Amino acid sequence: QVQLVESGGGLVQAGGSLRLSCAASGSFASIFSINAMGWYRQAPGEQRELVAQITNGRSTNYADSVKGRFTISRDNAKNTVYLQMNSLKPGDTAVYYCNAHTVVSGSAHDYWGQGTQVTVSS
Repeated sequence: QVQLVESGGGLVQAGGSLRLSCAASGSFASIFSINAMGWYRQAPGEQRELVAQITNGRSTNYADSVKGRFTISRDNAKNTVYLQMNSLKPGDTAVYYCNAHTVVSGSAHDYWGQGTQVTVSS
């Protein structure tokens, strides 16, 4: 089991910045099984979508809509992943969820945080 705790959401004006944090905890084996962490978001009436992901090898992947504005990073010593969000737009308003993708004996499993609200006002 991996537990994910997010923080850093809030209300910001368009053009502003926010930084989300997600701390992972659990047994050594469960943490060792994480091979990627990421952020997803879900706006009202919309499907959950990938925002950014970072692998253990620090390869990153971003949604086209956030490229050049958002940066994902991780601190392995703290088992924490961050999402720096700059030049925020009203369209970025959503609940942001932290994700940990694990693989154990060839079986994949995703863990999710409780979500943190990001609201961007125009």
